[in-house]
Amino acid sequence: MRRSPVLAVAVLTFTAVVSTVPAHAATTRLEAESAALSGGAVVETDHPGYSGSGFVGGFTDGHLGTARTTFAVSAASAGSYTLALGYANGTGSSRTLTLTVDSTAQQISLPATASWDSWGSASVAVPLGAGAHSVSYTFGSGDSGNVNLDRLDVTPSAAGQVGPLFEAENATLSGGAVVATDHPGYSGSGFVGGYTDGNKGAARTSFAVNVTTAGTQSLALRYANGTGVAMTLSLYVDSVRQGQVSLPASANWDTWTSATESVTLAAGDHTVAYAFDSTDSGNVNLDSLTVTVSVPAGPGEAEAAFLSGGATVGATTAGYTGPGYVTGLATPGARLVRTFAMASAGTATATIRFANAGTLTVSANGRDAGSATLPSGSGWRTATVSVPVRAGVNTLQLAGTGSDVLVDSVVVANETAPAARGATTPYTEYEAEAGSTTGTVLAADRTFHTVQAESSGRRAVRLGATGQSVSFTLTQPANAVTVRFSIPDSADGAGQTAPLALYANGTKVRDLTLTSTYSWVYGAYPYTNVPSQGSPHRFYDETRALIGDWPAGTVLKLQKDASSTAAYYDVDLLDAEQAPSAATAPAGALSITSYGAVPDNGSDATSAINAAIAAGASQNKPVWIPAGTFRITSKITVANVRVYGAGPWYSVIQGTGPRGGFFGTGSNVTLADFAIFGDVRIRDDNGSDGALDGNFGTGSLVQNLWIEHTKVGLWADSGTNGLYVVGTRIRDTFADGVNIHAKDAGTSNVRVDQSMVRNTGDDGLAMFSEGDTVAGSAYTFNTVQSPALANGIGVFGGAGNRVEDNVVSDNVEAGSGITAGTRFNPVPLSGTTSIRRNTLLRTGSFEHNWNSALGGLWIYADSADIAAPVVVEDLTVTDSTYQGVLLSFQKSITQLSFDRVTIAGAGTYGIETNATGSASIAHTSVTGAASGGLLNDGGYTLVRGPGNSGF
Repeated sequence: MRRSPVLAVAVLTFTAVVSTVPAHAATTRLEAESAALSGGAVVETDHPGYSGSGFVGGFTDGHLGTARTTFAVSAASAGSYTLALGYANGTGSSRTLTLTVDSTAQQISLPATASWDSWGSASVAVPLGAGAHSVSYTFGSGDSGNVNLDRLDVTPSAAGQVGPLFEAENATLSGGAVVATDHPGYSGSGFVGGYTDGNKGAARTSFAVNVTTAGTQSLALRYANGTGVAMTLSLYVDSVRQGQVSLPASANWDTWTSATESVTLAAGDHTVAYAFDSTDSGNVNLDSLTVTVSVPAGPGEAEAAFLSGGATVGATTAGYTGPGYVTGLATPGARLVRTFAMASAGTATATIRFANAGTLTVSANGRDAGSATLPSGSGWRTATVSVPVRAGVNTLQLAGTGSDVLVDSVVVANETAPAARGATTPYTEYEAEAGSTTGTVLAADRTFHTVQAESSGRRAVRLGATGQSVSFTLTQPANAVTVRFSIPDSADGAGQTAPLALYANGTKVRDLTLTSTYSWVYGAYPYTNVPSQGSPHRFYDETRALIGDWPAGTVLKLQKDASSTAAYYDVDLLDAEQAPSAATAPAGALSITSYGAVPDNGSDATSAINAAIAAGASQNKPVWIPAGTFRITSKITVANVRVYGAGPWYSVIQGTGPRGGFFGTGSNVTLADFAIFGDVRIRDDNGSDGALDGNFGTGSLVQNLWIEHTKVGLWADSGTNGLYVVGTRIRDTFADGVNIHAKDAGTSNVRVDQSMVRNTGDDGLAMFSEGDTVAGSAYTFNTVQSPALANGIGVFGGAGNRVEDNVVSDNVEAGSGITAGTRFNPVPLSGTTSIRRNTLLRTGSFEHNWNSALGGLWIYADSADIAAPVVVEDLTVTDSTYQGVLLSFQKSITQLSFDRVTIAGAGTYGIETNATGSASIAHTSVTGAASGGLLNDGGYTLVRGPGNSGF
């Protein structure tokens, strides 16, 4: 084709006979200019470097939808064949054609070559049975064309070897992959390099593998990745893409590690290939592939636990279950923390599957629980240890004592299945509009400044007259309730307090105390407590109470009695739970009351708590917060200390005005089982405190905290590396719920898990690489409800971070359910950003400052291109307010992939693109989009794979 970007249609026909040949047979080359051409395809010679006597041009826009290159191939025997298409693509961006082998079609990517005078090759391995086949390259209606074709090389793949070890240097290499020897530590005679950016979209290593028994096989790829961040390749089996493989960084280019995937293979020969696709980040070296019969993953796989302090995933010691095991526990400070659920409290037996003898220290829910002695023996074996457990979410930590123990799994007897997505909560949630009411069910509304827009499910019940009520029938026993409510503000904006009656089975239990002190803000961002400024919002707050024991079937009723003085009560929901009894202090703990703290009298306990924590750190003893409310007036500094409470229903740290919280200045901090209730009433970023803030180093744990009315819930700052947050409730903050932040230094390996976030004044959960990089961090199995501003979950720059298995619902203003990109000028994305297995309900909102609608999922290239892999898989978007998925705006978005995305209901388009670049998309469906399945008026390239519908 000419340098002009005009598209056309061409049909080329080649005939080749591929004879029966051994694995080392020569390639058969077919010159395009010797083929039969049609549809506008013509022989040209105006670009040098082609083979033969010319090349084929004419793939221009005028014949979009019909251009086709068809090869008649006769294979004398069944086997795998590599089809290498020689082409030139001087457009500057990747282009596509559709490859059809007989009736099986797939879209192939043809990355840009340096110019129209430079020729590249794109290879695909395909299985061919003995006999005649039709192989065609088509300029389909979903393709971008604009390429010149020079040749087709057809190569029989090597016959499969039994293995289990396959050296990469002996595999079939293409697209720039080459044998190298310049980094020691490889096995065999060398390793495979060439997975560099110059070979992006082309480099491939294909292993010929013979499987003797059908079933699930483990593919352990040995590789080196000295880039410092996780990189990716695409895994193909018999030319079918299995998905993207993440290859975490190794210590350097001379250090080799393994990544394991499981695939199901029939008995016989197969081609297993690792390709540097256009959506991958590549830049790794490959040493070998080990193929073994996979032992199915069971419960408690250690490699899925939270790892820090040097603990890593290994795959070189055979016989493990699942994709790997945990190694590195000989490193001082190394640990794994496994989270699991139990139906009831007590003592349970934990079974550890391990290799190598040694001793591990054991902690249960952050408290010391003895040690596990793992005896000598051969192979993988088991040992047991008894641990205390609680009803609901638990953690079990194993930490090294210098022994090189390998841990394959940790299984607790009678553990229960957690929620498939979102947090496993200790409460059952009852929506008011689903209850029985004599009040008014407010009609669904998503308009900013309405109470319904801020309500869970976008509806609520209003009790506006004396005697009106809303009732809930308990499906589980409960002794504690939390009510999400709104009452009118006072005229001066300072807030009013009013009771609301609680009845059980018709008998009054008590009055609940409700206040508007921490709700109702006005004016422009960051908002005030001045009603005259107008634009009221943030209507909701929560109240909680212990109410005595009530069995399932009990009818709880909230009623506006004559003594209920507010003009009306809007009830959004009620959370009912069985709060456990107050816990007792750990052995040897130092109580804050021994240092002068007095509960429940309003006195300032700051100095006493600081003294107790200093003593606990110096003596290596836990610090105890007994039942009661203890007021503080400034931050409490923590490092190398463990602080426990009697439970968040009993032990409360109460802030004063804008002050109060815990400030991390070092590693090995445990904060567990208490509440932090602030006294913050407006957003003042420089003048108020977060509940948790600072550098928590490595080895830190935050578990079972309850946080309300603070600036932020957690601000994990620069230097934090190895912080695990689990089972924590964050409600009614004036800024972010959680922000994993890096500015003056990197922040890495922070994971927030099984936590509940509601009514935040900014992002529910955020990662912000402001000046330095947030790396290897994750939000997993969390529930985010009704963020009053911004996003449910936001990833702003960073390297190799994950957003997985979360549920986000009901954005209010200026945000999406999940966003990832380069807003706020962060360190650009690198590594692979994983957005997998998330559910978005009624998400997306309107940004009034921009006059722009934001989608349920928003990929936003703002201050920098998105040029690193962003993987979106198994996403469910339901009833999105505007777009289901939005791509925007200022820069290019490439290496984005969608697979198994379901968009069911959208206020505008299912998918809207307003960016340059390209993304691959497969197995994605759009239904119920009011404006249509797709709006793509900016020319964004969607590389369509199989299984798409509705757009």
